[in-house]
Amino acid sequence: MQDVEEIAREIVAREGGYVDDPDDPGGATNRGVTLGTLRRLGIDLDGDGDVDRADLRRLSRDQATDIFIEHYFRRPGLAALPAPLQPGVFDMYVNAGSNAIRVLQRLLNQMGQDLQVDGALGPLTLRAAHRAAAAAPGHIADAYGIARRNYYYALADARPASRKFARARDGGKGGWIRRAEAFIAPRFHLTEAEHRARVAKWD
Repeated sequence: MQDVEEIAREIVAREGGYVDDPDDPGGATNRGVTLGTLRRLGIDLDGDGDVDRADLRRLSRDQATDIFIEHYFRRPGLAALPAPLQPGVFDMYVNAGSNAIRVLQRLLNQMGQDLQVDGALGPLTLRAAHRAAAAAPGHIADAYGIARRNYYYALADARPASRKFARARDGGKGGWIRRAEAFIAPRFHLTEAEHRARVAKWD
């Protein structure tokens, strides 16, 4: 398995540079770190006494990597998850916060567990995750990735402004879907035809 720093560096590379898209609920981001996160952590990179877009633009790859490891992996307790789940849940936690845990909890409930879907990675969720991983060791990561992909489609169903993140301009898979499928075995990827059928109702 990859170590957490390697996973974090891949996330930073996947996120790309500075973006301030008005349709993105997360607001301005750089290397996947939002301005809100930078303010919450009090990271004043230019030393002018406030945390604003200028600080966000200064954020380096190494700084973003450190933020993700500390605040999106260690503090939420992702290291206690079964190893096959860690990369996908970590990547989604960067992208969607505690919704990454809610997706996991809903999946575990579908697999026969009985969890409160609260977005908190507590002992009950961890025990359920380990039971599910032991029961389906070769499939748990794919199952999570598929559940994540379904979450993005459902989010775009409900919020038209988000559809451009799930569907590319040419009608193919958007960034959200490609990102989810990066953690799913190729045999479970949707074909282009299946994707286009899934989003056809958006037209």
